[in-house]
Amino acid sequence: MIQAWLDLPPFGTFVTLAMLYYGVTALLIAVVFASPLRGPIARFQGVVAPFFSSVAVLFGLLTGFLGYDVAERNRQATRAVQAEAGELQNVYTLSIAAASDMRDIRVALKDYTRSVLKNEWPTVNGFAAPPTSIAYDRMLSEISAPAITRDSGAAVHVALLSSAVRVGTARNTRISLSTDRTSDLKWISVMLLGVITQVALALVHLDKPRAMLAALTVFATGAIVALGLIALQEDPFNGIFRVSAVPLEHVLSLPDTPELPVSPAPPSPAKP
Repeated sequence: MIQAWLDLPPFGTFVTLAMLYYGVTALLIAVVFASPLRGPIARFQGVVAPFFSSVAVLFGLLTGFLGYDVAERNRQATRAVQAEAGELQNVYTLSIAAASDMRDIRVALKDYTRSVLKNEWPTVNGFAAPPTSIAYDRMLSEISAPAITRDSGAAVHVALLSSAVRVGTARNTRISLSTDRTSDLKWISVMLLGVITQVALALVHLDKPRAMLAALTVFATGAIVALGLIALQEDPFNGIFRVSAVPLEHVLSLPDTPELPVSPAPPSPAKP
């Protein structure tokens, strides 16, 4: 149920929360002031206002922990994408700085990046896309060629292999984070504590209908905004606050055969 709610579009996410908390507000007002239970409930008058804070603090703490979990996962996803793009940039730079011609490595690198953006990024679902895996294997095969050690030296070859392996590690991290979700129990706990907090607010306003309505409405609005914004960040690769693919797109903009700068010709000697 929670996952189905989190998969809703932003409008549906906020509407669902509004139905929950504004619905509880209307229900509490009706039960306390317009139901046969009004008399028995009125006997609870006298609950002091500070009582509300004991439940509100628990709701605030759990909401903070929930928000931190979601934000931390998004930071990890951003770092994974940046690490993947950074290591691809390292491979590209080393292929240019080396003495031997490594255009085939740059072409394989671009093919892999293109496959990530076309086959893996739009449908990130916790599984590696087969075409992208094939493109990565091809890039690794090009980098593993023994001729690189002979032509450019062992140090360059080791650096290339290390960067290629880190590309694979960052890719695996990105894929695993694409399906990592906050525990349903945490979401349910936070939402139930929000409802309990509304009940606590009602208990301290049993003799004041307008004050109760105002307090419950303000709290419900705050809970809707806070939980809605957290829910929009639950999936790091979809939705409004998705991780940007710009670092990988930048790798695609690099030329396969970069033009080396031409040194200016020395000035000709002046004629006497």
